[in-house]
Amino acid sequence: MSSTATRATGIPAGPPRAEGLAVETVGLTKRYGRAVGIEDLDLQVRVGEVFGFLGPNGAGKTTTIRLLLGLIHPTAGRASLFGMDLATTGPRIRAHLGYVPGDLSLWERMHGHDVLGHLALLRGGVPERAWRTLAERFDLDLQPRVRELSKGNRQKLGLIQALMHEPDLLVLDEPTSGLDPLVQVEFHAVLRELVARGATVFLSSHVLAEVEQVADRAAIVARGHLLVVDDIEALRGQARRRIELDFPRDVPPGLADVPGVADLRVVGGRASCSVTGSLTELLRLATAHGVVDVHTHEPDLEDAFVGYVSAAPAAGSPAPPPAASAP
Repeated sequence: MSSTATRATGIPAGPPRAEGLAVETVGLTKRYGRAVGIEDLDLQVRVGEVFGFLGPNGAGKTTTIRLLLGLIHPTAGRASLFGMDLATTGPRIRAHLGYVPGDLSLWERMHGHDVLGHLALLRGGVPERAWRTLAERFDLDLQPRVRELSKGNRQKLGLIQALMHEPDLLVLDEPTSGLDPLVQVEFHAVLRELVARGATVFLSSHVLAEVEQVADRAAIVARGHLLVVDDIEALRGQARRRIELDFPRDVPPGLADVPGVADLRVVGGRASCSVTGSLTELLRLATAHGVVDVHTHEPDLEDAFVGYVSAAPAAGSPAPPPAASAP
């Protein structure tokens, strides 16, 4: 996938990948009347990384993706892919994109192999072996018509059409919806191979465990605003962890006053709470009162997600500036 030669697909090679940004948005905003799709989004996605884009339903994820692809126009701000402004270079840059929409729609009467063959021609002549190899890896029978396929097999078709031309930027909106676990494992393997060759992946998903497994960094959005951008490990580290403390008799007073402790619940001799930051002070107090057992739940991406989204401002309220890592 060189940036200086023409690919076997017939598509001119894409922009240089060695350095720089694959995606950049500056003040990107889309409003639908009084409703906000996404507002004042400043985002940078590095070339060669898997970037997770997370948020609850209605957060603005799909609106953002459609803006990035030039499918809708922003109310304000701008978006660029590999340094190219979509407003002036849209057709050129789209040749180097792969896209799986969250609401995948295909030609119902066509056979699977006809769908891929047709899209391969539109892509400039993707070799048949490329999409047939992916079909084998995803265990997809290409003979049935689309209308005869299950949801999972339709999704496989969508993944193959997005991957078969080895895109420079792969944009995925709920890509594993309907896939069985074994196919998900194979799909993640294909993603790793694509990234190893220099591609960038923009992954929007409700499956937080999937994002945690494959992404390098992630952004969390809610109610149309960006809340945070950071490495996956850093997001986990900022999340509250749950801890349970068992005492021989009554729970000692003062636990709720320990810095970082929240949501304290006491039942008999057991105290449960969430903790942000160091456990040292809490454990020191518990030890001084004869704690007999300690159970901790190490935070994961879901804990971070819930924490940020639950603290997000209500609709119509000004959003705080997002916490962000260096691009």
